[in-house]
Amino acid sequence: MKLPILTYPDPVLARKARPVEALTPEIRALINDMIETMYEGDGVGLAAPQVGRSIRLVVLDQTGPKRREELIVMANPEIVACDGEMDSEESCLSVPGFKVPLRRKQTVRVRGQDREGRPIELAASDYLAVIIQHELDHLDGVLILDRAGRLKRGLYEKKVKKWQERKEPA
Repeated sequence: MKLPILTYPDPVLARKARPVEALTPEIRALINDMIETMYEGDGVGLAAPQVGRSIRLVVLDQTGPKRREELIVMANPEIVACDGEMDSEESCLSVPGFKVPLRRKQTVRVRGQDREGRPIELAASDYLAVIIQHELDHLDGVLILDRAGRLKRGLYEKKVKKWQERKEPA
C-alpha cells in the first residue's frame, strides 16, 4: 500500500529515529509499503521517518524507480567507514520542489540488518553512496534543507509558508 510521504516542516522529519528492535510482521509489512511508496514516488530511497515512522529503517534502489533491479532494505544501518568526496545535486520526496548541490563522501561502508534480521555489510561508491548518506541523514533528523546555505533555505521556507497559507481554510 502506498503511504503518504511527510514533507517539511513536519516535526517527525527533524527527530532522531530509534532503532528497530525486531523485524516483526508489522515491520515487514511496513517495508513492503515503503518499497511501493518509493517506486510510486519516483524515488531511489526512502527512510521510515518520511512515512511517519521514527525508526531506523531504509529502502533504496539506485536503478529505481523504472528498472527496480537493486533493491536494498536495511534496518539499523550505520556507516562504519567512508572515504573521498564528491559533489552531488540532491532532491528529496520530503522537500518537494527543492534541489541543492552537496558534498558527500564518495565511498561508504554500511552495516545493518536485512529484511530477515540477518547482519549485512555493504560497500558503496558514487551514486549509491550518496543515496545511502541521504537516507541515513533522515534517520538522524537531517534534511537536505539543513545542509543548504541560509539564503537557499530561507527562500524555500518562504515558499513553504505560502503553500501553507493557500491550504488553510478562509
